[in-house]
Amino acid sequence: MADTENQVLQATAKATFIRISPRKVQIVLDLIRNKPADQAMAILKHTPKAACEPLEKLLKSAMANAENKNLDVTRLYVAECFVGQGPTLKRIRPRAKGSADRVLKRSSHITLVLREAE
Repeated sequence: MADTENQVLQATAKATFIRISPRKVQIVLDLIRNKPADQAMAILKHTPKAACEPLEKLLKSAMANAENKNLDVTRLYVAECFVGQGPTLKRIRPRAKGSADRVLKRSSHITLVLREAE
C-alpha cells in the first residue's frame, strides 16, 4: 500500500533533434515552468519566440498522454521541463582572403513532465 502512495501520476513528452539552440529554448521553458497547463499553452501561443512552436506541439502531446493515463486534464501543471543539447551540425562559411569560419547549427532534446495538482 505504501508503494501506491509514493507513486506520482505524471505524463511525459519528449521531443528530440529539434533544430533550435538549447539556449533559445531555455528562455521559453523558464516562462512556463510550474504553470497550469492551460496557462502555459496561452503563454506559448502569445510569445513571439521561435521555440514556442515546437514547445506548443510538445505540450499538446503531453496533455494527450495525460488524458490517455486518465489524469484530470483541468488540474495539470508543468512540473518539470528541461532541455539538453542534441548533436551539432558543423558547417563552413566562406570569409575574406580564402579563409573560412565554422558555423555551428545546434539542436535540442526537450522533455516536458505534467502532473496533477493536489
